Amino acid sequence: MPDKLPFFSPYAHGFVRVGVAAPRPRPADPAFNGAGIEAVVHEAEAQGVAVLVLPELCLSAYAIDDLHLQGALLMAVEAELARLAAATADLAPLFVVGAPVRVRGGLYNCAIPVHRGRILGVVPKTFLPSYREFYERRWFASGAGIAGETLQIAGQDAPFGVDLMFRSTGTCPFTAHVEICEDLWVPEPPSGRAAMAGAEFLLNLTASNITIGKAQTRRALCQVQSLRCLSAYAYAAAGPGESTTDLAWDGQTGVFELGEALAEGERFAKNPVLTFADVDLGRIRAERIRTGSFNDAAALARAEGVRSAGPAFRLIDFALDAPTREMALARTVERYPYVPSDPAHLRDNCFEAWHIQVQGLTERLRSTGLKHLVIGVSGGLDSTQALIVAVKAMEALGLPRANIFAYTLPGFATSDGTKESAWALMRGLGVTAEELDIRPAARQMLADLKHPFADGAPVHDVTFENVQAGLRTDYLFRLANMKGALVVGTGDLSELGLGWCTYGVGDHMSHYNPNGGVSKTLIQHLIRFAATSAEFSAEVSATLIRVLESEISPELVPPGADGKTQSTEATVGPYALQDFNLFYLTRYGFAPSKIAWLAFSAWGDAAAGPWPPNIAQADRRAYDLATIKRWLRLFLTRFFANQFKRSALPNGPKISSGGSLSPRGDWRAPSDASAAAWLAELDAGVPD
Repeated sequence: MPDKLPFFSPYAHGFVRVGVAAPRPRPADPAFNGAGIEAVVHEAEAQGVAVLVLPELCLSAYAIDDLHLQGALLMAVEAELARLAAATADLAPLFVVGAPVRVRGGLYNCAIPVHRGRILGVVPKTFLPSYREFYERRWFASGAGIAGETLQIAGQDAPFGVDLMFRSTGTCPFTAHVEICEDLWVPEPPSGRAAMAGAEFLLNLTASNITIGKAQTRRALCQVQSLRCLSAYAYAAAGPGESTTDLAWDGQTGVFELGEALAEGERFAKNPVLTFADVDLGRIRAERIRTGSFNDAAALARAEGVRSAGPAFRLIDFALDAPTREMALARTVERYPYVPSDPAHLRDNCFEAWHIQVQGLTERLRSTGLKHLVIGVSGGLDSTQALIVAVKAMEALGLPRANIFAYTLPGFATSDGTKESAWALMRGLGVTAEELDIRPAARQMLADLKHPFADGAPVHDVTFENVQAGLRTDYLFRLANMKGALVVGTGDLSELGLGWCTYGVGDHMSHYNPNGGVSKTLIQHLIRFAATSAEFSAEVSATLIRVLESEISPELVPPGADGKTQSTEATVGPYALQDFNLFYLTRYGFAPSKIAWLAFSAWGDAAAGPWPPNIAQADRRAYDLATIKRWLRLFLTRFFANQFKRSALPNGPKISSGGSLSPRGDWRAPSDASAAAWLAELDAGVPD
């Protein structure tokens, strides 16, 4: 990151603030319209916007019909463009205005990027609608095929053609492409080819009139194009103020990134609208690097361009520098990347995750020919979810629930509460339930090892813990041999990321693990989903809620003198933060400083931004940057040190787009890699 950009600025972490605006136009009045555009550019500057998109033909207004052909109007447009460029010479944003432009006896509907008084280029519209209410071919010529040309406009020489892309070479580097309205509606929008040539921001100036349902269509087009092109898509439509002789205008504006709507402005607004969002350019670039098919398409487009597909793009360079002041992030960052805050979205995710888990286990049973399962039930989150999945898998196969052999295996620190929950679940779900006390075998093993605990010393070290964890898994595998069954794993994605599992002989191993792709933060919502789904009895649902209220603990070390139960999160950190760290490290490969910035943006203020439903008030807390940095350091240390555990995982289905840690799928890494570079970047990039 540039030294002069402060940590508390989106620009320091690969974000670029993109704005879309709908000033109130006046038909055929370039001076009035130019003044409105100038005002919104000043506002964009004040808000730290780097790129601003304005509507199609905004200097003249769009709905002026044959007035487009009037010489007085066209001269006034060019004069106002010259004035506007000069008036904004001291302003930082790149802004793109729409205007009718005369070239070689033809009139073109053009987009004109302007930066610090310089007209960077003139891009003509390619596809001219002449259907229903549109008659653009009556006035305008298509820009199709125009490339490599220059023209003089508003007293400046400027490149002219559909072959233009605009590249910032300053401290805010990006590449942008401009298209106009109908260009997006055709089967192969020009922006698609531009994206494959390197454009990261796709900018659309439009004057699309509004009819019932059209706003949803426009939104869908922008979302899909940003997703297909792995880009940001900024869309600005003409609004109130355009002529309503035959049409109406809503001023729809939006900024989209990789299929997501980051910001959308007020429609039918009485006053000019400026909407902006911080686009994550780093995320776009990360997606492009890892999406081989995008790069294959780009290579094919380059090869076809050499032959006949069209002219190569001209890169127009300009130097846009990022603001050097501190700014809050202008976009929503979900506190829980694996758990959406929107209730409907979360409900859909839980439904899908549950069925993915069930399908995975069901198909594994079918493929093995086995009809029985063995599972250890602790009364904690993970084993509860795995047991629910096992029950639904049996139902899917038409087998009785009694074919599940469920065991509670109490050790030296098993609490009465979790044991009671385990028994309540096993009985309520109708599985074959049994208790197998591991303490006698654990005492014998500790004695054989000459461990101090065997002589009565209160030594509760890692050996003491892992003897218990290993025995539980050992018993389950031998029971599976006896029963002709498959051992169901219970460890989750978060534990795998942190290495919080006993390797090989412990909870790390199973015959099949349906939980392996599910984060700890999501498992809690899956259990609540099950409790409220009417799939189970009221008694079982009540037990599921009780499990959710329990402390997350391995229950391997007895309570201390203060009576407190062993706490997992006191050792490995809050799962809320560690799941956040896991997601952004493995999904996008973000640098630790950027992960910390995002975490602070999400968690720095408990009152800001939405929370997922059913998060207890006590858990709706904030974390300061020092706390975030401390737990991120621990996460990085543990994540790298425990890769050897992830290199030998049992099978299990991938659940979310956040990825899994399977060495056969989303995460492949050497077991002896060093975390030094990541820790050094964390220390250098995040202030204490």
